[in-house]
Amino acid sequence: MLPPWFNPETVDDVWRVPYGDRAQDAHNWQKQHQIRAACEDTQRIGLLLIDVQNTFCIPGFELFVAGRSGKGAVDDNRRLCEFIYRHLGQITEIIPTLDTHSALQIFHPAFWVNEAGDHPAPMSTLDLAEIEAGTWRINPEIVPLLPIDIDGDAYARHYARQLTQESKYPLTIWAYHGMTGGIGHSLVAAVEEACFVHSLVRRSPTRYELKGYHPLTENYSVLKPEVTTTPDGRVIGQKNTDLIEHLLDFDQLIIAGQAKSHCVAWTVRDLCQEIRDRHPEQADSIAQRIYLLDDCTSAVVIPGVVDFTEAAEAAFAEFAAMGMQRVSSQSSSDWLG
Repeated sequence: MLPPWFNPETVDDVWRVPYGDRAQDAHNWQKQHQIRAACEDTQRIGLLLIDVQNTFCIPGFELFVAGRSGKGAVDDNRRLCEFIYRHLGQITEIIPTLDTHSALQIFHPAFWVNEAGDHPAPMSTLDLAEIEAGTWRINPEIVPLLPIDIDGDAYARHYARQLTQESKYPLTIWAYHGMTGGIGHSLVAAVEEACFVHSLVRRSPTRYELKGYHPLTENYSVLKPEVTTTPDGRVIGQKNTDLIEHLLDFDQLIIAGQAKSHCVAWTVRDLCQEIRDRHPEQADSIAQRIYLLDDCTSAVVIPGVVDFTEAAEAAFAEFAAMGMQRVSSQSSSDWLG
């Protein structure tokens, strides 16, 4: 049953959640349906929501994930909100991640310059050969203000080589997005509202996880950055060990969010590796506790520019081969709990 305040027509809009009204609604809903507190759960179910933010999910925002349908993230979030409301009494905890950026980061245009002083265009890629040839350099005017001392040219080569050696996506220059303090950084209002209601109905605090704020590395995965050290071995980023252990402690972990081809795929891939490394003899059984909401995530598709759908499908097939379960929110009564 869906609550009367949920309006699926407003999932693609930006609006203020009426916290006071919704708190009263949550109280009434909990009493009406006799929903117990999460602390009483014998089967602990976690819902990991990856980057369900305006910047990725609202048409017209910086990196709207349209998928091949053109409405990808909007339809995903409508189904996601319906899923949360239908299962308020079963989901123990919701863990949203937030891509958290500033203007001068390694994947934004102003971080790089060529000999003419121009910046690369959004959605372009800087490959290893271009960086090693010096076609693109880290903007020397930025280097003195970075949080650690680096040789800009040496770090640029190191970063591109690390991505190549680890078979990651080449360095992509994204449009400015997920800007800290901006509207784009916020959770989609309809999803934020659902999380707020869940936290009150189940008496279970929403656990927000910020990622992607170090200027010297991309952070597709919420579990670790793309590159973790400087050329001389100094640490710039580490695994999110607390979160890894927290996620693996659930009896059932459900994963949704954006984008299927990037932050979702990278997070799940890192989780797969953690399972193999930590529990090699139990990897199959642990993987089977992880459910991928296939109809609540979409791939990056920009018509005529790039289409990551096949890469996303290949990644999800890999996860399924390990034992993770690809499921639909529409059939949740068959697999949840």
